Amino acid sequence: MDIFRRVLQRYLPHIDQRLMELIPADDLPEGNVHRAMRYSVSAGGKRLRPFLTIMGGNVIGDCSPEALLDIGCAVELIHTYSLIHDDLPALDNDDLRRGKPTNHKVFGEAMAILAGDGLLNQAFQVLTRVALPPERLLEIIRIIADGAGTTGMIGGQVVDIESEGKRIGADLLRYMHEMKTGKLIRAAFLAGAVAAGASESERLQLDRYAYNIGLAFQIADDILDIEGDPIKLGKPIGSDQHNAKSTWPSLLGLEASRQTARALVEEAVGILETFKPSDSTAALQGLAQYVISRET
Repeated sequence: MDIFRRVLQRYLPHIDQRLMELIPADDLPEGNVHRAMRYSVSAGGKRLRPFLTIMGGNVIGDCSPEALLDIGCAVELIHTYSLIHDDLPALDNDDLRRGKPTNHKVFGEAMAILAGDGLLNQAFQVLTRVALPPERLLEIIRIIADGAGTTGMIGGQVVDIESEGKRIGADLLRYMHEMKTGKLIRAAFLAGAVAAGASESERLQLDRYAYNIGLAFQIADDILDIEGDPIKLGKPIGSDQHNAKSTWPSLLGLEASRQTARALVEEAVGILETFKPSDSTAALQGLAQYVISRET
């Protein structure tokens, strides 16, 4: 896990700087929406999705750092838009995100909605400018759009909303989390691998790794919502119970949920052993362990 943190720290400043560069200037008539976009993007976060994009490319080993950085940042813009919209009163109605007032609390609901819309559109503008062969770039855009849309993250959010107050089974819960959280994580990782020219067999293996850590990440989130530290999380705990949402602990119990997450991580670590050893594969193995040991 230590190598994961070391490698992540190597890339974080570049990710943060590039994210700010990709948001249009504030000194325009529509500048307030850009300020709202920048507010949420600059609020911090783990930056796991751009990190996964970069690592996905590095594991394969044949892509420019600039291309991987921009693809990863585009996915992070999409992730940030989804958080802004998740926090709105019509959805989770949260007042805090990463220890700061949520976007709609600072800029109002209308501007928060537009800021989210702006980040989503900006992400695809960024992707169209990445210097890659056209057929490879189109495949990356397809993967990310699939992960973010109704066949991915949005579809999972729909299932989540429509399941509130209901007792759902393990299969539907898994499907919801595969879509809501896992699909965009998988898209971030696969996009990097495709950018570097991964073969079909390599893509299948890496997709399985990303599937496992995406699902384990969501299980860990469910556990943190019960027993996490609100100060470290930067938001109150117990929102899942308050919103009557089905979660892994509510369905399986805490210990069985932990065991499920650990099994997913062990398989993910094993998958990476089939690739050439490097700092990137070691960092990805450490990331898998971090997913279930994190406190935020």
